[in-house]
Amino acid sequence: MTAVFDVVVAGHICLDLIPVIPEKAGAASQMLVPGTLTEVGPAVLSTGGAVSNTGLALHSLGIPTRLVAKVGDDLFGRAVIDLVGKRDASLAAGMIVSPGETTSYTVVISPPGTDRLFLHCPGANHTFQATDITVSQLQGARLFHFGYPPIMRRMWKDDGAELRQILEQAKLLGLTTSLDMVKPDPNSEAGRAPWRTLLTNVLPFVDVFLPSLEEILYMLDRSRFESLLVQAGSENVFSVVDTALLEEVASTLLGMGTAAVGLKLGDSGLYLQTTADPERWKRFGAACPSNLAEWMGRELFAPCFEVKVAGTTGSGDCTIAGFLAALLKGLNAPDAMIRAVGVGACNVEHADATSGIPRWEVVEKRISEGWPRLKPVVKTTAGWTWKQGLGIWVSPKDAKAKEATA
Repeated sequence: MTAVFDVVVAGHICLDLIPVIPEKAGAASQMLVPGTLTEVGPAVLSTGGAVSNTGLALHSLGIPTRLVAKVGDDLFGRAVIDLVGKRDASLAAGMIVSPGETTSYTVVISPPGTDRLFLHCPGANHTFQATDITVSQLQGARLFHFGYPPIMRRMWKDDGAELRQILEQAKLLGLTTSLDMVKPDPNSEAGRAPWRTLLTNVLPFVDVFLPSLEEILYMLDRSRFESLLVQAGSENVFSVVDTALLEEVASTLLGMGTAAVGLKLGDSGLYLQTTADPERWKRFGAACPSNLAEWMGRELFAPCFEVKVAGTTGSGDCTIAGFLAALLKGLNAPDAMIRAVGVGACNVEHADATSGIPRWEVVEKRISEGWPRLKPVVKTTAGWTWKQGLGIWVSPKDAKAKEATA
C-alpha cells in the first residue's frame, strides 16, 4: 500500500436499495400499511453505511481517502465493490471479502419532505473485528474515522473492547480519531447494551465525537429520550429541544474524555462544544489545528442551508465529511461548522447518499454567494448570539465570545 491518504474511514458498509417515491405517495406511515400497494419509481442502487457515505463524500470533496470495510462473497458484495470501484479503483482496495458471509443491505424508505426509515440486514458487519484494520492501512494518514459500531456486533460486545483496541491503535500511530454512531434497534441485543459504559471505555481514545442528538441521548438516558419523543408527539423532535440540553449532553461526553463533540440535529443543523483543556488537545493527533485558539473552549450552533430535499439518506454522514474535511484543511471552528452543514445540504438534494456531494470549491462558492439559511426549530437559550458575519450562533460560554466582551 504505497498510496498516500489523509483519512482512513472504517466500519459499517452496506448496499442501499432506495425506491424513488413520488410526492403523491404520502408519508412512510401511510405506505407501510398491511395489504396496500404503493406505486414508486425506479430504485436507486448505491452503497450506504458510514464507510461509504462519509468516505465517498470526503473523496468527492478532494480529500485522499482509504476505505476499510467487510462484505460477503455474494451478489450484493460484488455490487458494493463495483459501485465503490467506479468512483475510484483505489477506493475498493481496502475492502475485505469474507467467504460465505452475507453482505449487509438496507431498504431505504425516504419520502420527499420527511425523514426516512430503514429495513436493515447487518450481514458481514457483525463479524468485523479489530484485526481487520492493520498498521499498514493506517500509516501515513492524519485522521481515522470509524462509523456505526452499534450495528456491528463485535464492536459493541464486551463494552466496546475491540472498538477501543482499534481506536487505541490509531492513537498510538499519532492519528486524530473521530467516531460516529447510529441508534440501534431498541428491541435488539444491541439496543439493550450498556452504552454509557461503552462510551466511558472508548471516548478517551476519540478526539472528535459526532453522533446525532437522538442516538446519543438514547444511549446516555433512554427514559429522557423517550420523554422527548412523547413531548414532541407528531412534531419534529427538535421542536422540544433547546441549547441547554445540547450543552448538558456535550459536557457529559467531554467529561468522558473526548476533545470535541458535534451533535447532529437533522434539518436544524449542527452543534459543537470543545474542551478548553490544553492537555487534552496535546493528544489530539496529526490533524490538530494549528490555529488552536480558534478551537479551544468553543460552543457554537450552525443552522442548515435552504435546499429542495430529494432524500435525507446519509445527510448526517456527509455533514461529518464536511466537518472533517474542514478540520484537515486548517479552518477554524465556526468555518468548519458552516462547511459541515453546507456539505450536508448538498447531500439532501439527491435521493442517494453521496452523488450530490461536489468538489470542495463548489461548496465554498455556494456559501460565499449568500446561500440562504433555514430557521432551526431548536431553541437558543438566553445569551446565545447570532453572529451575522460568521453565519453562526455563539454561546455566552464560548471562549472567543468571552474574549470579545473581556
